[in-house]
Amino acid sequence: MNVLVFALGLAALLGSVAIPTHADQYSDAANKWVAQEFTDSTLSKEQQLQEMAWFTQAAEAFRGMSINVVSETITTHEYESKVLAKAFSEITGIKLTHDLIQEGDVVEKLQTQMQSDRNIYDGWINDSDLIGTHVRYGKVVAVSDMMAGEAKELTLPTLDLDDFIGLSFTTGPDKKLYQLPDQQFANLYWFRADWFDREDLKTQFKAKYGYDLGVPINWSAYEDIAAFFSNDVKEIDGARIYGHMDYGKKDPSLGWRFTDAWFSMAGAGDVGIPNGLPVDEWGIRVDGCRPVGSSVSRGGATNGPAAVYATSKYVDWLKKYAPPEAQGMTFGEAGPVPGQGNVAQQIFWYTAFTAALTTPGLPVVNDDGTPKWRMAPSPKGPYWQEGMKLGYQDAGSWTFLKSTPQKRRLAAWLYAQFTVSKTVSLKKTLVGLTPIRESDINSAAMTKAAPKLGGLVEFYRSPARLQWSPTGTNVPDYPKLAQLWWQYIAEAASGESTAQEALDGLARAQDKVMSRLERAKIQGECGPKLNKPQSAEYWLNAPGAPKRKLANEKPQGRTIAYDELLKQWQQ
Repeated sequence: MNVLVFALGLAALLGSVAIPTHADQYSDAANKWVAQEFTDSTLSKEQQLQEMAWFTQAAEAFRGMSINVVSETITTHEYESKVLAKAFSEITGIKLTHDLIQEGDVVEKLQTQMQSDRNIYDGWINDSDLIGTHVRYGKVVAVSDMMAGEAKELTLPTLDLDDFIGLSFTTGPDKKLYQLPDQQFANLYWFRADWFDREDLKTQFKAKYGYDLGVPINWSAYEDIAAFFSNDVKEIDGARIYGHMDYGKKDPSLGWRFTDAWFSMAGAGDVGIPNGLPVDEWGIRVDGCRPVGSSVSRGGATNGPAAVYATSKYVDWLKKYAPPEAQGMTFGEAGPVPGQGNVAQQIFWYTAFTAALTTPGLPVVNDDGTPKWRMAPSPKGPYWQEGMKLGYQDAGSWTFLKSTPQKRRLAAWLYAQFTVSKTVSLKKTLVGLTPIRESDINSAAMTKAAPKLGGLVEFYRSPARLQWSPTGTNVPDYPKLAQLWWQYIAEAASGESTAQEALDGLARAQDKVMSRLERAKIQGECGPKLNKPQSAEYWLNAPGAPKRKLANEKPQGRTIAYDELLKQWQQ
């Protein structure tokens, strides 16, 4: 490309930002990557090259440095580690290593660096579930502070924050942006559309339950459908089938099964988007920004009637309607099971599995590559009210610590922006199916891909997605509190304790951790300050959560035809 033409085009895009003045190995690398890899983008090829030229110029002061970042292991991050890190290194001259480790290990190493102030990684893709932790401990450099201060001249002019769909998840009560979303996936309802469309099964279901077999709107319908396929249909094409899938092994992943908004799906918390206020989906109540308790006796809802209902249904459905081996499975082991073709529906299913369940040759994929299954909004429990969040959305987000030397942090910030830049974000979305940008979601490439993605594109284009959000700011120390959940939930799953006993123990344990944080006075003005215990009746008589036990927790089942659901989204 002619150097003068290149420079003029870049100036038009970036205004007064400094530009490269010579063609060299880095611009050659940019040309190669844009032509061969980043072929799907919402930018034109010329705009992509201009954006890449900015990275080349911005990296001059860091060229030759070796920078290390880390994330959990999912398809999107594998693409970043294997492809984007290499591209960034060639285009900028910064030697970038992107490590992949298990999610629990990411949290553990992050904790270690926060506690020791010893630099382990220069940048972290860390779930936004830790937003409440980051806000309170003061160990993180807020992204908005970086952009206004130390990284002002190193912030991509075309970053376009308004195009990101998950910024509310990573914004603190102080309105600062603490983390930059890198990938997102939701927890939705999954079902075998081909089975639901069978006239014989539709007739049989309606004869028994009095309403149509379809996408369940409430938990009553989900339960009826689970019982129908497990106990009435039993076999399809000679194979044993089940009306529900889940997992129940005592393992850290059992905690995610609940903290990833299971109680909010039942309706345990308060109204509020992205999270219930003053009581969130963990059952933690806040006064302003201060957590004041999770036990009902302190105004929380972790062991309230709605949470007990949600836990009881989890246990009952696992035992009655899921494959027998499910109770001994972890999250990772249970994930591929629906793809084997013997499960009718799953109420708690992550869209991160979309790519895996569209693999040609699977029993759940048609010969033309279209799925036999669909995803839809999660059904609502009987305690759910309009205006509440309905489910969980994972938002792995770039996080930077104060303990990282500034120059290393700034170099990592360049890579973070590269991984979410418009030059590469659409291709990354098509590979990992974890969209972060409105422009990518509405692109022609996503429209073309939609028929093979089972409803993913339709969901993210609909206003329904706003009711799915990660853990919010009510949780003051995610690592410490999250590890309590799987231990207590396992007691209920195994039958060692009743749902009420298990949640009473969990609520007490959470309050104990928050009490220690209160005494330590290490979280500033938003640290916990627990309410004094009162009678359960005091709080159950107050408005909002915790909510009094309903006289009827199984109202009439309600369903909707999938095609009608899509029409509602489009309207």
